[in-house]
Amino acid sequence: MLPPARRQWDRSLLLGVLFICLSGVTSPLMNGFAKLLGESYSSLEVSWARAFGHVLFMLATFVPRFGIRMLRTRRLGKHMLRSASLFVSNLSYFFAITFIPLGKAASINMTGPLIVAALAWPMLGERTNPRRVVAVLIGFLGVLVIIRPGSEVFHWAALFIIFSALMNGIYQIMTRQISDTEAAETSAIYSSVVGAFGMLFVLPFVWRTPSSLSHVLMFCSLGALGAISHYFVALALGFAPANIVTPFQYVQMVGSVLVGYVMFGDLPDALTWLGAAIVIGSGLYVGWTQTRR
Repeated sequence: MLPPARRQWDRSLLLGVLFICLSGVTSPLMNGFAKLLGESYSSLEVSWARAFGHVLFMLATFVPRFGIRMLRTRRLGKHMLRSASLFVSNLSYFFAITFIPLGKAASINMTGPLIVAALAWPMLGERTNPRRVVAVLIGFLGVLVIIRPGSEVFHWAALFIIFSALMNGIYQIMTRQISDTEAAETSAIYSSVVGAFGMLFVLPFVWRTPSSLSHVLMFCSLGALGAISHYFVALALGFAPANIVTPFQYVQMVGSVLVGYVMFGDLPDALTWLGAAIVIGSGLYVGWTQTRR
């Protein structure tokens, strides 16, 4: 029989894996709703709903627990840059998935960890090595297999997914830069303020009133699903080490394929699966090397 300490450790690992897998389901569901709404509404309106709902959900969750003092910050400028990067990333992604299947978009978006690894040296001064550089380059070759530029299956919207991953990588790097002085709850709320309130100046020009109750519910769910997905990731990292739970983030690829098939009848072709395997394999290698001295 396992000792109590060992049983507790195993339970924590399982909870960590469970929450990271739940994140891989909630995020694709949010993207599925965004794709459906993008067929009838401007991507700007959909992205605003995602950001505004995120802020409302976070305020309702954290303010009763921590009080209004959690909004105090000494890094307001950096928070605004982070928030702008995340909003542009979400806007680019939501715009692109109105043209390309969710599974293909998720495959390209798996380059996120590779982009963070590539930016960590110039922006954070983190040391790298030739093998990690080669892994990043191989990962980007996998993206070329997925989007196949110059072929008949290439769609220009795939470039917006790459740009989205780049902006999300910049957002993650800046989040690391302020993590030593800012509480996680403060960073979580400020991450969407630019999209939530800055877009109010643009919204009147693109606004279209939701035409059905189902659309209203989908608009309302965007921010909640996005916030819950981020919260699941935070819970997972609280229960288990990053090097154990991070590989399970690629469950999002499976979740995106399932949502894309159920909602739109889309399935990735063989080359998309091959490219996704290359990207994921490169990302796993980079993640593994970052856990070793």
